[in-house]
Amino acid sequence: MNDQKLENKIQQEATQVVKDVDTLAGDTAVRLGRLDDNISQAAGKAKEDLTAWAEHGATELGDKLEKLTDKARNSVNGAAVSVKKDVGHGLIQYNKKAKQITDYLPGKLGEKAVKYPWVTISVALGIGFLLGGLIKPTRRLLWQQ
Repeated sequence: MNDQKLENKIQQEATQVVKDVDTLAGDTAVRLGRLDDNISQAAGKAKEDLTAWAEHGATELGDKLEKLTDKARNSVNGAAVSVKKDVGHGLIQYNKKAKQITDYLPGKLGEKAVKYPWVTISVALGIGFLLGGLIKPTRRLLWQQ
């Protein structure tokens, strides 16, 4: 009978072990489910935070670029106005000087020079190069050295 009691006790403990293993398996499944949910929530939160951070950075970068381009545009506009003013003033002075010089030329040569200033400038440069070549004949050419 001792064997019978021992066998019953073993049977009861085996049944208890099976119940405990089933309970443990169930608890493990529940915990794994919770872990999966926690990981999903953490990943979603991290994604939201990363997206918000990237959007904020892009917005700040866009604002800074816009300010920089506005400053550059204002600087360029100011420089263009200044250059336009200076060029206009220079052209007025050039025209006054050209008019004074052409007043001393005989015939209608002065009128034609004023009418075609680029031709006049080209002719003057050509004459200047010829005179320069005649006045400084001691200069050697590059291929004659």
